[in-house]
Amino acid sequence: MRERGLRPLQVWVSDVRTESFAAEAHRQASLVARADERGDDQDFIEAISTPWDEE
Repeated sequence: MRERGLRPLQVWVSDVRTESFAAEAHRQASLVARADERGDDQDFIEAISTPWDEE
């Protein structure tokens, strides 16, 4: 392969077999699943916001 102008490259990636990886993946997936739920913070932001064209 070197004769073709290629060189070896080592890439480190997360070990998806570990318990910590599974726990973090589950945590992030749960956050994504709830992302479209409205919370009080968004209601507050909308209550105090003014559309740009009304300034």
